[in-house]
Amino acid sequence: MKDKKELLRMVKFTLFSISAGAVEAGSFALLNELTSWSYWPCYLIALVLSVVWNFTLNRRFTFQSAANVPVAMALTLLFYAVFTPVSTILGQYLADKGWNEYLVTGLNMVANFVLEFLWQRFVVYRNHIDDRKK
Repeated sequence: MKDKKELLRMVKFTLFSISAGAVEAGSFALLNELTSWSYWPCYLIALVLSVVWNFTLNRRFTFQSAANVPVAMALTLLFYAVFTPVSTILGQYLADKGWNEYLVTGLNMVANFVLEFLWQRFVVYRNHIDDRKK
C-alpha cells in the first residue's frame, strides 16, 4: 500500500512538473522571442513563475501537506538559492558557447525536476506528508 502511494505521489509530481515545465517553457519562449534580453533574465523570470506554480500544486495535491506555508516556502527557497545561480550561470555559459537556448533550458528543467522532487519529498515535507485535512 505504501509503495503504491509513493508511486502515485511520483506520478502526480511528474504531471504537475510537466505543467510547470509548460509554464516555464512558454514564458521563456515569449521572453526570449519578444525581448532582446540575454539568456539569464528570460530564464530567471520563467523559472520563478514555474516554481510558484509547482509549489502551490504539489503542496496541495501531491504531498497533501498541512506544513506551515512560510516554512515550506522558505525551505523551497533554500533549494532555489543554490539551484538558481548554478543553473543560471551554467545556462548563460552554455548559451554564450553557442548551445541552443531551448536545449539549455530543457536540460535545466530535467535537473530541476529530479532534484526538486528529492528536496520536496525528503526535506520540505518529510514530516508533513498526507497530513492535510480533507
